[in-house]
Amino acid sequence: MPESNSNPVSKFLKAASQIEANEVKATLSAFLFVVILMSAYYILRPVRDAMASDWTDAEVSWLWTLNFFISTAVVAVYGIAVSRFRFQLLVPAMYGFFALTFVVFYVVASSSGDRTLIDKSFYVWVSVFSLFHISVFWSFMSDLFNKEQAGRLFSIIAAGASVGGLIGPSIPSFFSESLGTDNLMLIASVMLLIPIPIIFYLQALKSTDLHNADLSPNTAGAAIGGNPFAGFKLFFSNPYLLGIGLFIFLYTGISSFVYFELKNLLADLSRAERTAVWAQMDLAVNTLSLATGLFATGRIVSKFGMPVTIALVPVLICVGLIVIAISPLMAVVVGLQIIRRAGNYAVTRPAREMLFTRVDRETRFKAKPVIDIVAYRGGDTLMAWLFTGLTQGLGLGLAAVAIVGAGIAALWAIVGIYLGRWFEREDGSLD
Repeated sequence: MPESNSNPVSKFLKAASQIEANEVKATLSAFLFVVILMSAYYILRPVRDAMASDWTDAEVSWLWTLNFFISTAVVAVYGIAVSRFRFQLLVPAMYGFFALTFVVFYVVASSSGDRTLIDKSFYVWVSVFSLFHISVFWSFMSDLFNKEQAGRLFSIIAAGASVGGLIGPSIPSFFSESLGTDNLMLIASVMLLIPIPIIFYLQALKSTDLHNADLSPNTAGAAIGGNPFAGFKLFFSNPYLLGIGLFIFLYTGISSFVYFELKNLLADLSRAERTAVWAQMDLAVNTLSLATGLFATGRIVSKFGMPVTIALVPVLICVGLIVIAISPLMAVVVGLQIIRRAGNYAVTRPAREMLFTRVDRETRFKAKPVIDIVAYRGGDTLMAWLFTGLTQGLGLGLAAVAIVGAGIAALWAIVGIYLGRWFEREDGSLD
């Protein structure tokens, strides 16, 4: 240990981000893991979204609805795998499976004349993957690090997602024409295989460096067991998990409100001007979330506690929506969108994932996907229709809709405080 403490890299990381010497290998490996994972996703996302321009709004709406039901079915099948698969192989097998599916899409698409059905299937499957891959990643992280470590390290690890969000899109941006969109599927497939040895390495570090072998009662070589569909039962029967689900549901509501408000305000600009605004927001979001995640979030958790940390962004959004109601200017909405997204990546998401360090392994790997995917997609659908009803049905303007959104954000903050206090209970009880 003294040798590790004398390492200049370890000294810098501890000073900048509160990483202890014995946590450096695991933290950097987890950071690299999510960088590669999100880079692969951001290669696939523009391939998916480019397809949507060939379809009508009604067709895309039906695909969104289909995505919700398929996501629910995939979560159920994953529950069966969690119950019967050796835990040591569960996470790497999941990423290997998705890599294989994208290879299959490449082969079928390359040999097919009429690609309409294939493209729509690919569109839905990438949408399923978009939430599933990151949900499983954070399940694995909450099984790797203990509660105290999560408070210091999860924001640093989450910053890797922003790095992946910068690296991934650059590949299709510069090489989509020369490589072709189908070949991008193969590149993403290969990238999904790279984290597999990292997963095994992290499993070893859990005992040797992190000293967390006793976090879960199950041995790494055994299946978690239990009811394959226990995730749904656990979610609906546990108030703590229902609270997390409500928190995510309200987050999707705010996401929809801010997104639609911004979309409507940008309607008068040309397509080139809109593209520039969205690109500048992406740059600001990734820069802000990287800096905040690496150097601030862990300290916010340590100094102010989980209730303040998890409610911080909802409170800022509530205030921002009130400002929009008073002064509905595009600059204000753009600023709010940047704060919402950067705050989610750097503060809200890692804080939310810390909540799962207080539950057992079965809950992490069975109930968490139900919350992250089924509840999220359901909230997406319902809140989008709610916004449409307020604007097109009731004819409410931007200011009135912003007031409704502020109310949702206030409730979001209250739920966050409730979850933060529950998380900090000394007895660890969740019922």
